[in-house]
Amino acid sequence: MKTKTGLTLEKVLESSTVYRNVSVPKLIEAAIKRGEGTLTNTGALRVVTGKYTGRSPKDKFIVPGSLFADKIAWGNVNQPFDPAKFNLLYSDVLNYLSEREIFVFDGFAGADTLFRLPITVVNEYAWHNLFAHQLFIRPTEEDIKHHQPKFTIVSAPGFHADPSVHGTKSETFIIVNFEKRLVLIGGTEYAGEMKKSIFSVMNTILPEKNVLSMHCSANVGKKGDVALFFGLSGTGKTTLSADPNRYLIGDDEHGWCDAGVFNIEGGCYAKCIHLTAEREPQIYNSVRFGAVLENVPINDETREPDYDDTSLTENTRVAYPIHHIENAIIPSFAGHPNVIIFLTADAFGVLPPISKLTKEQAMYHFLSGYTSKLAGTERGVTKPEATFSTCFGAPFLPLKPSVYAKLLGEKIDQHNTRVYLVNTGWSGGPYGIGKRMNLSFTRAMITAAITGELEKFAFNPDPIFGLFIPEFCPGVPWNVLNPRSTWEDKLAYDLQANELADRFKKNFEQLAEMDPEVKESKA
Repeated sequence: MKTKTGLTLEKVLESSTVYRNVSVPKLIEAAIKRGEGTLTNTGALRVVTGKYTGRSPKDKFIVPGSLFADKIAWGNVNQPFDPAKFNLLYSDVLNYLSEREIFVFDGFAGADTLFRLPITVVNEYAWHNLFAHQLFIRPTEEDIKHHQPKFTIVSAPGFHADPSVHGTKSETFIIVNFEKRLVLIGGTEYAGEMKKSIFSVMNTILPEKNVLSMHCSANVGKKGDVALFFGLSGTGKTTLSADPNRYLIGDDEHGWCDAGVFNIEGGCYAKCIHLTAEREPQIYNSVRFGAVLENVPINDETREPDYDDTSLTENTRVAYPIHHIENAIIPSFAGHPNVIIFLTADAFGVLPPISKLTKEQAMYHFLSGYTSKLAGTERGVTKPEATFSTCFGAPFLPLKPSVYAKLLGEKIDQHNTRVYLVNTGWSGGPYGIGKRMNLSFTRAMITAAITGELEKFAFNPDPIFGLFIPEFCPGVPWNVLNPRSTWEDKLAYDLQANELADRFKKNFEQLAEMDPEVKESKA
């Protein structure tokens, strides 16, 4: 590759073959013609992301600068990147793209026009541009006429960094530069890096405007009652928010402002491992023309997806525009939350299937962000491990944890929001002995919490965790509600519960050392 000096993104877009804001059918045609994907029998475009089938958190960086530098929680998650090295890497990426066809999408992040971020996405791959078109908020013709991006993603998956030259840790890089209002991505074909990078940007700028940015799904009832669902991967955040009896606001990223809750995205990015029409009909029916299936094996002859095949990865995904969900609200904006649900998949089987939290407990569990990492999900994991992700989204939160927790506490107080902790994990014993919580029971508990039916019954404090457990819930056997009663060996339960409680305490102590202000949130 011959190096061209003085290249800017504007010059690259002027001199290269550029396809800007093209339609979904044309993007699909281009992806197939270029050998990037295959149509399935559902009409969805199936792609394979190669070496990386998930995010690369160790390759994610932020370039220090005058903007936000003193507010970013620098460390293992928010790693600083040398500005000079960034300039060199950016120049090399532009040289690389100048010799290729380029696909460009102009759109927005944020359904609330008061807080939306105009963005431009520049892609090497047609299917990546299709992903951006479906996951971000699509502009109107009038929007395009006046579009002035405040942040730009430049994604060149075919460009591999040289760590010895560019200062990266590997061939892969995901770098946010607030000074240049730029996200630079390369060395990975996993499309989720684009959406999560902009989420990180929104998680930085929204709190400055007194807007709580949240890694959660959200829906609203016919009476305008709003529910939020926080949870890490595998806890049921997307599944439980896709309720045929309620309207979907969004499945992953939201802001909570003075007027209510709004979706940051214009689409959904759902896990589809073991997807069935019976268990998750809304997601299943969204896998149609315009959707992108990532790493889902398909039958060579029939082109039928096999959602149970994990040969490529367990992190199979489908990306689709939110209007593929029949009962989605567009624009994706609603009122203030009546209820917040924290979801955890406790593989130790000791947390209650549902419990009510005080405001202080809500802030504590929000900061803890607990779930279980199961055996087999990563190399070296042979038994379930407790994992904590601050605010249920640590990899995407550049600011100090207390910033988000304080905003949450203020809004809970202001809007009298009820908060519950729901365990979608194991009951009757730990992973390997007990059973995964019955999905119909979980849905019944969440319905009772959202409708207020659960508030009709008494709550008793758990002696170990201090959580408030309801004595009764419609549609759920009474003995399921108290986890200790589901264990045959009560002493084993007590030992396991106390061990998990100790893990919570140690995690919170470490968090408080990093950010002393979190001590104010301790239950």
